[in-house]
Amino acid sequence: MFKTFLLLLFPLSLLSLNPSLARATVLIDVGIVQRFGDEDSDRLTLSGSDGNPLTLEFLAGDGSTQTVTTPSVTLEIVRQPQENPVVREWVVLSDHATFETAENSAKAWQEKGIEVEVTQPGRWQVWAKREVYNTPLLRRMLIKNLQEAGETEIYLQSEVLETTPVVSFVVGSFRYNRANFAIRSANNRIRVNDGTNQYVYAGDLRIQPNAYGDFTLVNNIDIETYLRGVVPHEIGPNAPYNAVEAQAIIARTYALRNLRRFKADNYELCATVHCQVYRGLTGTVERSDRAITATAGLVLTYNNELVDALYSAHSGGTTSPFEDTWDGEPRPYLQARVDAVTPPWDLNARPLSDEQAFREFMSLQTGLNGSNSSVFRWSRESSIGDLTADLNRYLERTKHPLGGINRILSMEVAERSVAGRILRFVVETDKGTVELHKTEARSAFGPPRSTLFYVDPIRDGNQNLTGYRFVGGGFGHGVGLSQYSSYTLANLGWNATRILEFYYPGAKVEPLNDSIVFYPEQ
Repeated sequence: MFKTFLLLLFPLSLLSLNPSLARATVLIDVGIVQRFGDEDSDRLTLSGSDGNPLTLEFLAGDGSTQTVTTPSVTLEIVRQPQENPVVREWVVLSDHATFETAENSAKAWQEKGIEVEVTQPGRWQVWAKREVYNTPLLRRMLIKNLQEAGETEIYLQSEVLETTPVVSFVVGSFRYNRANFAIRSANNRIRVNDGTNQYVYAGDLRIQPNAYGDFTLVNNIDIETYLRGVVPHEIGPNAPYNAVEAQAIIARTYALRNLRRFKADNYELCATVHCQVYRGLTGTVERSDRAITATAGLVLTYNNELVDALYSAHSGGTTSPFEDTWDGEPRPYLQARVDAVTPPWDLNARPLSDEQAFREFMSLQTGLNGSNSSVFRWSRESSIGDLTADLNRYLERTKHPLGGINRILSMEVAERSVAGRILRFVVETDKGTVELHKTEARSAFGPPRSTLFYVDPIRDGNQNLTGYRFVGGGFGHGVGLSQYSSYTLANLGWNATRILEFYYPGAKVEPLNDSIVFYPEQ
């Protein structure tokens, strides 16, 4: 995928880097409303700011480019009847909680000679590439061949549509129905109201179809302006300044490394926690803007490649390797280490893969970075009935063969990593055993805030099992930068580069340049 570059001049003040360096900044496509039209009642109201009107550009019926101007416009979904029903179908090869594991699965399918694409209809999935397997016969032959080769979890997803959606809007006295169009404003400021939230975005917007039969509102924006809508919402508006600089560098690196994430939908990043939280120009703060400017163009690299810039809210006291959460090749700069300046625990001598050692580690209340955070340690309870309902929802989403269980009989951590993360969680049910691997243990149940937890049974006076207590630490996957922990380091006077070198050992901060590889398959 070719990117658009704008030549800009930015000061690079961090760590006495070249104070004036001509560089290129990247324009990126962010899906800010990913599934417009999921419900026929969906509405979006777009308006200009400071009295500037909107210009909408689209193709007229004769194929020529048409533009209309309006102060504001409301986008609606209209269902158009089809003379002949439209059949949509695709082959689902695998289903996953995260993009990273889905991408690893996609590589495995490609090694078997199957053309694939990574999608996100709900959870992340790997589909047989639709433009390759583009007829009912090809799709069914593929399934037959794979099943004969022993693949049991693949399936055909299909739907028959009597109507198809289009985006409809009124300008003046005329109603337009379109599937693609661009929206611009003279001052590059467009307000978007979805009925619940209202944000202002810089750059251009466009409506386009996605892979799931509805539409996406995409924001085309340069990377540095994009960061203004990310950094304060990710690290917090009042975070210590050096932690904000570290967040700016890692958020820039993350965005550029992950531009392939929504290739199947013809945009690059989302605006949610599945990528990075992005809210345009709404909620920008001076501290974050200053940090973005001070670190302009700086990224984190390892062997001349952007690092896999993963980060989470809180490590819970120990950072984790990539493979603790996702399937795929280890990243040498993502390591298991105690998250402390002066570690009160030795992972080599007492690895947290041992359950007793893990429970002792979880009893530590001080001496670890971010220990003053409310999510450093947590305990949450849930009844057997609620846990059973959680698990059934998970089994239905993943089309697990044991779906529709009546009761959970027991659950336990069967395997942990050296860093303490759950690798295998076993749930005994009335229908059989469900094994949950890595982050799926968190996806299946409501209580856990991370995979850094243990469970204790709750029993009534007759020793009947009534529920489980989840006792854990941290928030999120615990890989890479721990945001709340970075507060501790920044308050100790650590600068952004030192903070990042702590969480990504062996990586280095450097200006973005043409020689840096964004991701391995680029």
